[in-house]
Amino acid sequence: MRLLGLDPGLQRTGWGIVESEGTRLRHIANGTVTSDAKKTLAERLVELHDGLVAVIAEWQPQSCAVEETFVNKNPTSTLKLGQARGIALLVPAMHGLNVAEYTPNHVKKSVVGVGHARKEQVDAMVQVLLPGVKINGPDAADALAVAICHAHHVATMKNIGGIAF
Repeated sequence: MRLLGLDPGLQRTGWGIVESEGTRLRHIANGTVTSDAKKTLAERLVELHDGLVAVIAEWQPQSCAVEETFVNKNPTSTLKLGQARGIALLVPAMHGLNVAEYTPNHVKKSVVGVGHARKEQVDAMVQVLLPGVKINGPDAADALAVAICHAHHVATMKNIGGIAF
């Protein structure tokens, strides 16, 4: 099964795609969709939308997972991040994909084994779990971690006979 992980952000939304076959994972692709800070919020959201549409069209994932937003101290930043996250939820759903959501701590615990792992630890474990992967930046690394977390959950649901995403 081909899985898309998304790490939403208004300036940079990371994406990562893995294939899961049983307990085996294989890296397919990763990258970042960016928006131009000089444009209006609406124009930036369109850029994110169009970039994610292109990723889904090119890589044809079968399921998607999005990292949940943590609350910043700055309410304006939190609101803008939430709007970018809305695009990250909307685009896969519009393409018929089931969309799962995981908290940052859940993703870290699934990938590293510790819910409060540092970014460097997550990046290192992604490289261990996906040997030979070339990660295209920290947002892409986080998105690959979300995809790996989702792959673990999909495999567990299949093993226990539950509904899988």
